[in-house]
Amino acid sequence: MYKFTYSVYRRPFRQPLTTSHGKWEIREGIIIQLTDPSGRSELGEIAPIPWFGSESIDRSIEWCQQVGDNINTDKIYRIPDELPACQFGFGSALTAFDLSRSSTLAPHFELSGLLPAGAAAIAQLPALVRRGYSTFKWKIGVLPIVQEEAIWRQLLVDLPIDAKLRLDANGGLTQTTAERWLEICSAEARIEFIEQPLAPAEIERTIALAARYHTPIALDESVATFDRIQAAHARGWRGIYVIKPGIAGFPWRLAKFITRHQLDVVFSAVMETKVGTAAAWRLAADLKISRSLGFGVEDWFDDDL
Repeated sequence: MYKFTYSVYRRPFRQPLTTSHGKWEIREGIIIQLTDPSGRSELGEIAPIPWFGSESIDRSIEWCQQVGDNINTDKIYRIPDELPACQFGFGSALTAFDLSRSSTLAPHFELSGLLPAGAAAIAQLPALVRRGYSTFKWKIGVLPIVQEEAIWRQLLVDLPIDAKLRLDANGGLTQTTAERWLEICSAEARIEFIEQPLAPAEIERTIALAARYHTPIALDESVATFDRIQAAHARGWRGIYVIKPGIAGFPWRLAKFITRHQLDVVFSAVMETKVGTAAAWRLAADLKISRSLGFGVEDWFDDDL
């Protein structure tokens, strides 16, 4: 049995995070603490993104309220699948008790720096290059493609020759614009992949695009939760999986599936605090994930949580 406490946080973004889903201005989440009978405490983080398929922050708070002051392992295992962010938060706190104090520290990884959407990316890129980033993510599908293509060409001029650029559409492209991006990127070796070009429901079309074009495609929203990861694999997706551990459910279940099927995985942030980040990085270390992690997001907040 564990004593249970939690606190809700609200973190305003330094500037709104603009994607094809709209503008995100405040990250709301929950830090939980489990304390075992010996007095040892471990933290977990619940950081939902409902438009990606997780529960809402209100539903997460409701779950924490109904837990009460104590929770046992069995109840953690029985957190329902419609609460994937809660599953990860409680699950990562629980698994931390099996680690030594030193191994609960976050390991070091190469990170992908997140650029702002639109032309602001051009101004931000040099600063991230100076800080040592060599992989970058830029949101597309936000402006008309003619404008974004012009910005993209300037980014390639400024991008170091050995760097990588990920283009993230968040499912916001049409079939025509997706084909255009895949075509123009095919001759540029520094494009690591185009992420979620089409809406999650259009996975069959996405699989067809991946077969037709040289530019790699990664799925994101289509594999946002554990059930979606399973479904995409069952439907034949063998490309890159951009997985947000913070909303992908129990970490042990996710790790088992990735290992069993030898998935090509990128771990990506849900704009969580250091608590959730450390848990995701420990999981990435266990899985020996080689691609740069999409966690280069510290510039998006004024605080140091």
